[in-house]
Amino acid sequence: MSFQTGLSGLSAAAKNLDVIGNNIANSNTVGAKSSRAEFAAVVAAAIGPSGGGGAAGDGIGVQVATVSQQFSQGTINITGNNLDCAVNGGGFFELQQKDGSSAYTRDGQFKLDANGNLITNSGANVMGYNIVNGVPSSTPTKMVVPSGAPIAAKPTDTITATFNLDARAAIYNPATNTPPGTTYGTTLNAFDSQGVPVPVQLFFVKTGTDAWDVYNGDPNPTAVPAATNLGSMAFDTAGNITTSPATLNMNLTSTNTNIGTFPATLNVSGATQYGTSFAISDLTQNGYTAGTLTGVSISDQGIITTRYSNGQSQSNGQLALADFRNVQGLKPVGQNNWVETSTSGQPIHGHPAQGNFGTINSGSLEASNVDLTAELVSMMTAQRDYQSNAQTIKTQDTVMQTLVNLR
Repeated sequence: MSFQTGLSGLSAAAKNLDVIGNNIANSNTVGAKSSRAEFAAVVAAAIGPSGGGGAAGDGIGVQVATVSQQFSQGTINITGNNLDCAVNGGGFFELQQKDGSSAYTRDGQFKLDANGNLITNSGANVMGYNIVNGVPSSTPTKMVVPSGAPIAAKPTDTITATFNLDARAAIYNPATNTPPGTTYGTTLNAFDSQGVPVPVQLFFVKTGTDAWDVYNGDPNPTAVPAATNLGSMAFDTAGNITTSPATLNMNLTSTNTNIGTFPATLNVSGATQYGTSFAISDLTQNGYTAGTLTGVSISDQGIITTRYSNGQSQSNGQLALADFRNVQGLKPVGQNNWVETSTSGQPIHGHPAQGNFGTINSGSLEASNVDLTAELVSMMTAQRDYQSNAQTIKTQDTVMQTLVNLR
């Protein structure tokens, strides 16, 4: 019986050394989690003198009950690569493997393939949520970054101007063009549907007490081409605009005759009339020309943003995270991935930085949570365990030899 006890100890110690060796081997593996061999005693069944059960059995060795995974947080190391991502907190990145099955990982070493798909080193697709009108969807899908074609041009349809008109200004006389109709004005470039700049000249002329007209072009009646009167603005005695709605309709004219004129609105809700000098504090328009991709960034909420040479940026999606009722039940399948099992339960999908899900650290990676010092000490202890069990077999062999040599 002692031979079998010693053999079980050797087997358990060898398995423990295997687990420790695997931990040490993965001490530099991104997102790797350490494992621990857990042992259980093996006891012989026993029947009491009366024939009933309940008497304690003799110990006949040891066995490895399970190898449990330790999902503690690993150290987050800065890499400077914008596509590197680390989960700081709970959750796993969700992947779709090449065979279409789902997998989960803490390894955020992401790349872009030739088609702009966000993938892992093993070629699995990183899953996320499409963003429509600024709101992430609820169904995970493959994340794609439009890295090939340039971003299309967008025609201007809204111009927003915030400015102060001098309340001390004289009322405009169109017959004499005094004061000059171009005294108070500003210019900007809008864009047509092909991204070609369309010059816009905005001028403000005082037509009465607390009343102003807005022109696109020189309001001088003799100017060529003639200006377009966009509408009027009125102000109260406190200098605030009272025109409602404070938007003026206008037509912009492209240099491309096939495009011709196209509509836009001028938002002047931020206009004021105070007794100070005329000043433009903000002037924006929402059109832009085409642009090529210059960079990709990922926020702490997992929002993937692309930046373009025309100064625009777009939110292309949000990384998906998944968590499990029992993460210890996940099955490791290699390539730093785990898959769900009946023990782990089904995945709980969510968004980064919401609820129990962690935040995303872009430009960083989560290091292995293996404590190399502790593993080396454990390895020495396991080695001593192995030697001790081998010694029990050697001792039993000596006892058996003594019995055989009895005369």
